[in-house]
Amino acid sequence: MNTLTLHYERLGQGPNILLAFHGAGQTGTSCFRPFAEHLGHYYTLYTFDLLFHGQSHGLSNGDDFSDDDVLTKVLWQKFIQDFLHAENITRFDVAGFSLGGRYALATAEAFPELVDRLLLMAPDGVVEHPLYALATRFAPARWVFRQLVRNPKPLFVVVDLARRLRIIPKNLGYFVRYMLDTPEERKRLYRTWVSLRELSFSIQSLHKVLVARGIDVWLFVGSRDTVFPPERLRILAKILPPARFVILESGHNHLTERAAAYLNRVGLG
Repeated sequence: MNTLTLHYERLGQGPNILLAFHGAGQTGTSCFRPFAEHLGHYYTLYTFDLLFHGQSHGLSNGDDFSDDDVLTKVLWQKFIQDFLHAENITRFDVAGFSLGGRYALATAEAFPELVDRLLLMAPDGVVEHPLYALATRFAPARWVFRQLVRNPKPLFVVVDLARRLRIIPKNLGYFVRYMLDTPEERKRLYRTWVSLRELSFSIQSLHKVLVARGIDVWLFVGSRDTVFPPERLRILAKILPPARFVILESGHNHLTERAAAYLNRVGLG
């Protein structure tokens, strides 16, 4: 199957359009409800359930740990183009939290002439960890990754030891266990990571394009975020105007709520 269908819901009644992409383990509505509460007067939000989340599914009929699902930039561009045509949308803003950062960046890259504002909250895709590239882009490494996700007990032992030795923050250890807690969550994590292996970006090059188009780029990070800490996103933070790099008193999970409240306070008009 070479078509893509994602479930989405509409929130808010504002005159401006926002396409919103959530984080791992969430749905579009559960993640961006705070945006509707704080900014529903400004935005009409389209909140998407990403692949293998909520009411959205994979691209193929592969097994539970299939490698067949690959979301290419060409496929994503066609999906957004068809969506915009169906909803009669001509201009819009884009928001991405955590995992949804890859989708938000891909959207802005594909349609810079249509985007007015890009809101990134602890976004994935700005910096790619070498282990992610290794685990997803090479078939032998994907096999190892698949076995590890199917039976994560050895990984839990390593993570718990690293946490006790304070090599990784305590909250990050809990996050790893949460993401691999059940067989369903393990399948979703594996298929999600593998499906996004072709969505990678040159942030500095993309930023130049966005600036040339006059797109207003915001980066929100949480001061207590152990998943995407502020220093991990410095490649983007250092090229943004100071007012557009916002550090909020927050961990990872509550960052969308804190960002929505901040934007409502400072105003977007």
